[in-house]
Amino acid sequence: MERSKLKRLARAKRKRRIRKKFNQYAQRPRLCVFRSSRHIYAQIIDDEKGETLVQASTLARELRSSLKSGGNIEAAEKVGELIARKALEKGIKEIFFDRSGFLYHGRVKSLAQAARQNGLKF
Repeated sequence: MERSKLKRLARAKRKRRIRKKFNQYAQRPRLCVFRSSRHIYAQIIDDEKGETLVQASTLARELRSSLKSGGNIEAAEKVGELIARKALEKGIKEIFFDRSGFLYHGRVKSLAQAARQNGLKF
Protein backbone atom coordinates (compact mmCIF):
# COMPACT_ATOMS: atom_id res chain seq x y z
CA MET A 1 0.00 0.00 0.00
CA GLU A 2 1.31 3.45 -0.76
CA ARG A 3 2.35 5.78 2.02
CA SER A 4 -0.38 8.41 1.58
CA LYS A 5 -3.11 5.79 1.83
CA LEU A 6 -1.57 4.35 5.00
CA LYS A 7 -1.47 7.83 6.55
CA ARG A 8 -5.15 8.41 5.71
CA LEU A 9 -6.12 5.05 7.21
CA ALA A 10 -4.14 5.75 10.39
CA ARG A 11 -5.85 9.14 10.76
CA ALA A 12 -9.28 7.55 10.25
CA LYS A 13 -8.48 4.99 12.95
CA ARG A 14 -7.42 7.73 15.40
CA LYS A 15 -10.55 9.73 14.54
CA ARG A 16 -12.83 6.77 15.36
CA ARG A 17 -11.01 6.20 18.65
CA ILE A 18 -11.42 9.86 19.63
CA ARG A 19 -15.09 9.97 18.61
CA LYS A 20 -15.93 7.08 20.96
CA LYS A 21 -15.31 9.41 23.90
CA PHE A 22 -17.88 12.00 22.81
CA ASN A 23 -20.76 10.23 24.54
CA GLN A 24 -19.20 11.09 27.89
CA TYR A 25 -19.11 14.78 27.00
CA ALA A 26 -22.44 15.11 25.17
CA GLN A 27 -23.51 18.07 27.31
CA ARG A 28 -20.59 20.13 25.96
CA PRO A 29 -20.18 21.28 22.36
CA ARG A 30 -17.05 20.14 20.55
CA LEU A 31 -14.35 22.16 18.86
CA CYS A 32 -13.64 20.28 15.64
CA VAL A 33 -10.40 21.05 13.78
CA PHE A 34 -9.52 20.26 10.19
CA ARG A 35 -6.24 21.16 8.56
CA SER A 36 -5.23 21.02 4.95
CA SER A 37 -1.87 21.90 3.50
CA ARG A 38 -2.99 25.49 2.78
CA HIS A 39 -5.58 26.31 5.47
CA ILE A 40 -6.90 25.39 8.91
CA TYR A 41 -10.55 25.31 9.90
CA ALA A 42 -12.24 25.19 13.31
CA GLN A 43 -15.89 24.94 14.23
CA ILE A 44 -17.83 24.47 17.43
CA ILE A 45 -20.60 21.94 16.96
CA ASP A 46 -23.59 21.04 19.13
CA ASP A 47 -23.99 17.31 18.47
CA GLU A 48 -27.38 17.05 20.19
CA LYS A 49 -28.96 19.54 17.78
CA GLY A 50 -26.63 18.73 14.91
CA GLU A 51 -25.69 22.31 14.18
CA THR A 52 -22.59 24.44 13.94
CA LEU A 53 -22.60 27.19 16.56
CA VAL A 54 -19.40 29.04 15.66
CA GLN A 55 -16.80 28.68 12.92
CA ALA A 56 -13.49 30.26 11.99
CA SER A 57 -10.81 29.55 9.43
CA THR A 58 -7.89 31.13 7.66
CA LEU A 59 -10.36 32.02 4.91
CA ALA A 60 -12.35 34.31 7.24
CA ARG A 61 -12.52 37.96 6.25
CA GLU A 62 -11.08 39.02 9.61
CA LEU A 63 -7.92 36.99 9.03
CA ARG A 64 -7.40 36.70 5.28
CA SER A 65 -5.75 40.09 4.80
CA SER A 66 -3.44 39.82 7.83
CA LEU A 67 -1.97 36.39 6.98
CA LYS A 68 0.77 35.62 4.49
CA SER A 69 -0.07 31.92 4.49
CA GLY A 70 -2.96 29.96 5.92
CA GLY A 71 -0.94 26.80 6.44
CA ASN A 72 1.45 27.74 9.21
CA ILE A 73 1.52 27.91 13.02
CA GLU A 74 0.98 31.68 13.10
CA ALA A 75 -2.26 31.31 11.12
CA ALA A 76 -3.44 28.49 13.40
CA GLU A 77 -2.90 30.69 16.47
CA LYS A 78 -4.97 33.48 14.91
CA VAL A 79 -7.78 31.02 14.11
CA GLY A 80 -7.66 29.77 17.72
CA GLU A 81 -7.96 33.33 19.02
CA LEU A 82 -10.84 34.09 16.65
CA ILE A 83 -12.82 30.93 17.48
CA ALA A 84 -12.39 31.58 21.22
CA ARG A 85 -13.56 35.19 20.87
CA LYS A 86 -16.63 34.16 18.85
CA ALA A 87 -17.46 31.34 21.26
CA LEU A 88 -17.28 33.59 24.31
CA GLU A 89 -19.56 36.11 22.57
CA LYS A 90 -22.13 33.30 22.17
CA GLY A 91 -21.71 32.25 25.81
CA ILE A 92 -19.76 29.05 25.14
CA LYS A 93 -17.03 28.54 27.72
CA GLU A 94 -16.48 24.77 28.04
CA ILE A 95 -15.89 22.53 25.04
CA PHE A 96 -14.57 19.13 24.08
CA PHE A 97 -11.56 19.29 21.74
CA ASP A 98 -11.88 17.09 18.65
CA ARG A 99 -8.62 17.00 16.72
CA SER A 100 -10.22 14.79 14.03
CA GLY A 101 -7.45 12.24 14.11
CA PHE A 102 -4.67 14.74 13.54
CA LEU A 103 -1.72 14.45 15.89
CA TYR A 104 -1.67 17.00 18.72
CA HIS A 105 1.38 18.72 17.34
CA GLY A 106 2.26 21.78 15.30
CA ARG A 107 -0.72 23.69 13.91
CA VAL A 108 -3.37 21.70 15.79
CA LYS A 109 -1.56 22.22 19.09
CA SER A 110 -1.05 25.95 18.52
CA LEU A 111 -4.75 26.41 17.65
CA ALA A 112 -5.77 24.61 20.85
CA GLN A 113 -3.35 26.58 23.01
CA ALA A 114 -4.48 29.90 21.54
CA ALA A 115 -8.12 28.99 22.19
CA ARG A 116 -7.27 28.07 25.80
CA GLN A 117 -5.33 31.30 26.37
CA ASN A 118 -8.29 33.30 25.11
CA GLY A 119 -10.80 31.82 27.55
CA LEU A 120 -12.06 28.43 26.33
CA LYS A 121 -11.86 25.51 28.76
CA PHE A 122 -11.21 22.03 27.42
